[in-house]
This record gives sequence, structure tokens and C-alpha cells, in this order.
Amino acid sequence: MHNLIQVLLVDDDENSRTLYAESLRAVNFEVVEAKDGLEGLELATKHAPNIIVSGIIMPRMDGFQLVESLKKNVSTMHIPVLFLSHLGRGEDEKRAKELGVANFLLRDMTTPNEMVEAINACLVSDTYVLGIDAFNFDAEKFAKAFNLNTDFICSEEKPGGRITLTLKKNKKGDRSFDAEVTCS
Repeated sequence: MHNLIQVLLVDDDENSRTLYAESLRAVNFEVVEAKDGLEGLELATKHAPNIIVSGIIMPRMDGFQLVESLKKNVSTMHIPVLFLSHLGRGEDEKRAKELGVANFLLRDMTTPNEMVEAINACLVSDTYVLGIDAFNFDAEKFAKAFNLNTDFICSEEKPGGRITLTLKKNKKGDRSFDAEVTCS
């Protein structure tokens, strides 16, 4: 079972949760279910799933509070989250994007097959982390332009870590990327 992709499904609507859970299990995902955000947070911390699919409006802790709490915990902060909204409000989608939610799906418009596709798309990464050689071409110029140590060693975030360049492929399908200087 350890080779299976584990999905944590968080939703207070039992019928919806059961429908998606059964569909995900049918294609060999391991599914853990939670009935609200608080239980979802506990299970995310305990199981460290590959991905979390969560509703938004739930008792005790809503989807937004769940994501905010996940981001505060070093063991759960990098788990991708998909929202499954039954309202589809623009302000919810905007807030989800600001919180770093990987995808925003409409519950009544998303078939179980589309859910599987969305999970697979989220888990197949178009992100690349590249090390920077301090002696390569414009490395010194790059370090100065971005106020980095010229030896490319992290100072504050992760002492002893290496400064890296994280590239995320744009969805246009060409050879363009969004880039960010990070510490690994």
C-alpha cells in the first residue's frame, strides 16, 4: 500500500465525499476521509498524504482555515491542496489562489474522472530546482543583482543550505518559465 498515492478527502457532505472516495479507490488511490477541516488537519499531520482534496464550507474548521493551518506546519506545508467548491464564488477562488491552493473545482460540475485527472495533473510537477555554480558564467552578477551571497550558501532561511533557482513551466506549452530564487 505504500506505493499508492494517498489522497486525504475532506468534506462534511458525506454523499459527495463517498462518491469521490469510491471513485479514487477504483483507480488505486489510497483514500483517507475527514468530515471537517479540524479532522482533516489531524489526519494530514498523521498520514502526510500526497495531496488533499477539501471542501470549503465545513463546521469546526473551513477549507481556508485548513490550508492556513497546513502552511504553518513544516510537515504539511508542501502538500498540494485542491478545493472542491459547491458554490463556485469568485471571491473564494481568488482567496484560494492567494493561499496557494493548486486547483479550484466545482463539486457539481466535476465528475469523478475529472477529479482523478486534476489530482494527476497536480502531482505531475512542471517545477524544476536548479543548483547554481558560483563559478559559472554570470553567477557573480546574478548574486549581486538579487542581493545573494556570492558563494550561493543560504544565510537566514536555512543556514548551510544552497541557494537554488526554482523554475515552474508556464502553461502556454512553450519554453517559458516563472523563476524564483529559493533555498534548498
